[in-house]
Amino acid sequence: MTTTCESKAHDEMAFVTSHLATLCTSVSVAPAHVLDATRRTLVDTIGAAAAGAATKAGKASLIGAPLVWGGGDCSIWFSRRRSTAAGAAFVNATFAAALDLDDGHRLASGHPAAAIVPSVLACAEHSGAGAVAILTAIALGYEVAVRVSGSRDIDALRTTDSGLWCGYGVAAATAWLCGLSADIMSHALAITGQTSTSQPATGFTRIGHTVKEGIPWATANGIQAVMLAKAGHRGPTDILDDTDIYDRERLVGSLNDAWAIEGAYFKLYSCCRWAHAAIDGALALQVRMSLRGREIDTILVETFERALSLPNVPDPSTSEAAQYSIPFCVALALVHGEQALLPLKEEHLGDASVIALARRIKLVSSRNYEHAFPASTPARVTIVGKGLIEQQEVLSPRGEPLSPLAPAMFEAKFRALTKKSPVDGKQAEALLEAASRFGIDRGSSDLYSALSVYNA
Repeated sequence: MTTTCESKAHDEMAFVTSHLATLCTSVSVAPAHVLDATRRTLVDTIGAAAAGAATKAGKASLIGAPLVWGGGDCSIWFSRRRSTAAGAAFVNATFAAALDLDDGHRLASGHPAAAIVPSVLACAEHSGAGAVAILTAIALGYEVAVRVSGSRDIDALRTTDSGLWCGYGVAAATAWLCGLSADIMSHALAITGQTSTSQPATGFTRIGHTVKEGIPWATANGIQAVMLAKAGHRGPTDILDDTDIYDRERLVGSLNDAWAIEGAYFKLYSCCRWAHAAIDGALALQVRMSLRGREIDTILVETFERALSLPNVPDPSTSEAAQYSIPFCVALALVHGEQALLPLKEEHLGDASVIALARRIKLVSSRNYEHAFPASTPARVTIVGKGLIEQQEVLSPRGEPLSPLAPAMFEAKFRALTKKSPVDGKQAEALLEAASRFGIDRGSSDLYSALSVYNA
């Protein structure tokens, strides 16, 4: 006869959080091909963060976070300042997410690495973990975050904001890095989910703001949840067992040859991923038709329905509002070239020629793409100008696994972004070397030393 206590213990072992925690704690080191993919994500995230450190959001976090979390032994990148693990990770996650140049994953429909990479590096600096352990932790956190987000019915959600789910990856990664048991990790996951950001203004507000998807808050929250669980706090460990929200089969599968981090996409434009296919298509047409921006009469962008939920204002007043405007970003690329989006520069806000063209761009949803999202973010662009009319369809924008970036493109992106950062050219090359060779012939001390450099 099964006792009540035995039944309760059996039920808890069956909870999804326990499955995920057991999955993570069963791994000692990620396979070599996963470590290679993780290095790409590491390089990309640090490059995005380098440019993000120079933004208003980055500077505000650099000043404000230590006032919240105080001093500590964890580095705030590209500066001499230090804070606690949560405080440093908050600032570094702000840097990584500020320009909307951080990587993403189609299954998750959002951005795991901007949260997971800063959290792991902050906690590893505190614990003294080595390079391979750091890479493995990032890969495991990525796996958990993508599974949680991808197990939901995206079409039924009011918002896909990453802050709602990326904290799960932070908790899994940092708990694994700290060598915590599966039981403690499952409670850390539960605490993280229960206290995640709500993002109530998303989908309503038309005002650009630096909170955006809440990634830095979820990052700090995930680290704090691990600390609390380790101290004895307990969370609702059945939080992911709500079948009205989560598809259990997508959550509890084993780790096979293809880890989630190997399916990451990478950005070449400093804006929402939903705009990238339209930008790729418009740029291709501009070359084919030999048109300058002022010679374009109209542009029609046919895309998936969810893309029309962005604010999409033609004359954004802030960089954040611009990042969520397909018309503005398409017009900016056509008037000033794609380099104007690597990253998006505040100097182009209020540009009369860009705004005029953005007002000539019409967005519509297409039945052809009715079921495309979140598996893909396609667009078909039609341009009319100089008596010509041509179309270009883009089903997979550059940087997707189906249209991957060559290694040289990763390096070119990194160098372009560090030019807009507190890091000078020599320091940027040292940082690129430390990150791209991390765990091969460069170790933790090399990476932390490179991240701490700054251009005085």
